[in-house]
Amino acid sequence: MALVLAIDQGTTGTTCLAVADGLAVLGRGYRELAQHFPQPGWVEHDAEEIWQSVLGAAGDALAAAGAAPSELDAIGIANQRETTVVWDRRSGSPVGRAIVWQDRRTADRCAELPYDLIRGRTGLVPDPYFSATKLEWLLARASGDLAFGTVDSWLAWKLSGEHVTDVSNASRTLLAALATLDWDDELLALFGVPRSVLPRIVSSAGPVAEADLLGARVPIAGIAGDQQAALFGQACFAPGDAKATYGTGSFVLVNTGGDCGPPPEGLVRTAAWRIGDEAPVYALEGSVFATGAALQWLRDGLGLLESAADAEALARSLPSNEGVWFVPALTGLGSPYWRPDARGLIAGLTRGTRREHLVRAALEAVAHQTQDVLDAMGARLSVLRADGGGAANAFLMQLQADLARVPVEVPAERETTALGAAALAGVGAGLWTQAGLAEAWRRAARYEPELPESEAVEQRAGWREAVARALL
Repeated sequence: MALVLAIDQGTTGTTCLAVADGLAVLGRGYRELAQHFPQPGWVEHDAEEIWQSVLGAAGDALAAAGAAPSELDAIGIANQRETTVVWDRRSGSPVGRAIVWQDRRTADRCAELPYDLIRGRTGLVPDPYFSATKLEWLLARASGDLAFGTVDSWLAWKLSGEHVTDVSNASRTLLAALATLDWDDELLALFGVPRSVLPRIVSSAGPVAEADLLGARVPIAGIAGDQQAALFGQACFAPGDAKATYGTGSFVLVNTGGDCGPPPEGLVRTAAWRIGDEAPVYALEGSVFATGAALQWLRDGLGLLESAADAEALARSLPSNEGVWFVPALTGLGSPYWRPDARGLIAGLTRGTRREHLVRAALEAVAHQTQDVLDAMGARLSVLRADGGGAANAFLMQLQADLARVPVEVPAERETTALGAAALAGVGAGLWTQAGLAEAWRRAARYEPELPESEAVEQRAGWREAVARALL
């Protein structure tokens, strides 16, 4: 029996799975991760705390599986993507805190950047979401023999001493040309980034390095950004296959095969993965910044929820949103608007508005923002596969099916990001085949459109009016 450890290092915590043949989960571990907000719009992590959370979650997963580290055949890493870490090569210590993908401190700098160059070269847009301006900001305040990486690079360094990143993560930095998937000299000059700080770009599946994990030597054989890992974990292997991940933010990706051409307006093109020496696979992506984060704000900021799990019952207690709309632009708006200056808005309040209305409006905003991305993609889907914590909310999944007018499928194992990391590592280590992984995908629920199309159209019109107000 093969055994792979999947590391899914996310924004609010780290999940590790011990995964066997057929993508069977034998054990899991989780450690929460603190976020730091030193100024409005700034979001930071402690990179050393990230590392300790990985060690703790990995130990818990192996213990739950009744396995020793020495029994592992491979390690796969999935990571929160654009979060930027700079560390000193000699000491191995981070230079300050990591700047999280949600951070908006470089919005003014992004407004100065050459849009057409960045769009044409990288498939992205000049937005604080991506890594380059974060790195530029950190390098201006640090000195020494420095190394840069997104969280996958940081973990690979801590595990093995190797300074690497995979094509999917490199394509999110604004520093790599999408067509070549290599660092681009003109972009490096634009941001003042020396090549000496950059990691080596490797494939998403294949031998990367030998890790020292909990006293055992284990090969790292898979690396991918979390959303690309989820696409792989959902077995979206064919062009046109699509998935939506509902987490802190929501991320919609559709497999576009070898197409790395200019993306439609409002979307980005990204590298999905590369298996060994095969041609890379690309994807269209729409990134929604605040979905689960909106519910967290209702819980932690306003005290309207004890737990996000309560949201479904509160939303169902109302026959409709009764005219209350919530546009959760808490850190600006991502796809398809790309407006870092947008701010959140709640519209339609009356004396009869209760917390149930705000909770329902927050859930509806998740579905509508996701549908905004699907509309921008213009793809004719036969099905949308959903994962992440929000996929457990039946109200949300049914609404998504109603708005998208296609079935929404939820997998039996919602930790598809971690499963994707395991799957890539298994393929990279020669333990499993990609065809066999497609057969291992198991569905827990399927939601068919139920709302009359005319009502769905009416809801979309109400949402668009609310968004227009937030963009004023």
